[in-house]
Amino acid sequence: MDKLFPPFDPGHPDDEERPQRRIPFRRIVPNLITILAICAGMTGVRLAFEGRFELAVLMVLGAAVLDGIDGRVARLLKGQSRFGAEMDSLADIVNFGLAPGLLLYAFLLNEAGAFGWTAALLYTTGCALRLARFNTMLDDPNRPKWHSAFFVGVPAPAGAALAMLPMYVSFIGVNVNLPQITAGFASIYLVLVGLLMASRIPTWSGKGAGIRVPRSTAIPIIMVMVLYVAMLVSFFWETLTVTILAYYVSIPFSWREFSKRSNREARQFGPPPG
Repeated sequence: MDKLFPPFDPGHPDDEERPQRRIPFRRIVPNLITILAICAGMTGVRLAFEGRFELAVLMVLGAAVLDGIDGRVARLLKGQSRFGAEMDSLADIVNFGLAPGLLLYAFLLNEAGAFGWTAALLYTTGCALRLARFNTMLDDPNRPKWHSAFFVGVPAPAGAALAMLPMYVSFIGVNVNLPQITAGFASIYLVLVGLLMASRIPTWSGKGAGIRVPRSTAIPIIMVMVLYVAMLVSFFWETLTVTILAYYVSIPFSWREFSKRSNREARQFGPPPG
C-alpha cells in the first residue's frame, strides 16, 4: 500500500521525534469530520443547481456546525496537527467561500447578470484573504493571549451565514417582484460581507473569553437557551434571521471591548513591538 498511497503524515511533533508506521486512530477522526464538512458544502452546491435551495442552505449551515466541532474534537482527542489545520482552511474556502457565493448566484444574483457574478467573486476573494491572514496569525509568537477571545474580521463560517441572509428572508415569504433590483441590492450586500471578512474589525470568537456569570443568573440563562432552541426548531428561518441581525448588532460592542483591552495593555506594558 505504501507504493500506491503516501503515508498519512499529520505533522504531529511526537512523530517527528520517533517516526512510526502506525498512528492512533484518534489522529484521523478530526480530519474525517473536516472531510464530511467538505462533502456537506459541495452537496449544498449540487442541491442549489437542482433548485432545492432550502436543503442547500441547510447543508452549508451543517458544514459550519462540523467546522466548529472538528477543532474541539481534535483538542479533546489530542489529535491536533498542522495537517489538520491546513485541511481545515481548505475546507473553509470551499464551504464558506465558494458554496455561499454559488448558492446566492443560483438563487438570486444571476438576475443581476455580470454584476451578480462579480459580487460572488469578490465575496469568495474576501473569504480567501481572511483565511490566509488567519493562518499567518497562528504562527505569530507576539500575539497576546487575550486576543484569542476575538477574531480579526468576521470568521468564515459566520460570514457564510451572514451572506445567505437574503435567502432566509425569501424562505420566510418576503418576496419582492423586482428581481433585478433585488439581485442588485443582494450583490452589494454580498460584497459588504466579503469586506467584513477581509477587514480587521475584531469580532467575538467565543474562545478564551472566560465568561463568568453569577450563580443567580444560571437558571435564567439556561431557560433562555432552551427558548432559543425551541424557537429555532419551530420557526427556523425567522429565528435564524433574527440571529444574524443580533450578530451585526454585537460587532460594535466587540470592537469597543477589543479597543478597551488594547488601551489597557498599552498603558501597562507600552506599545506592542514592531
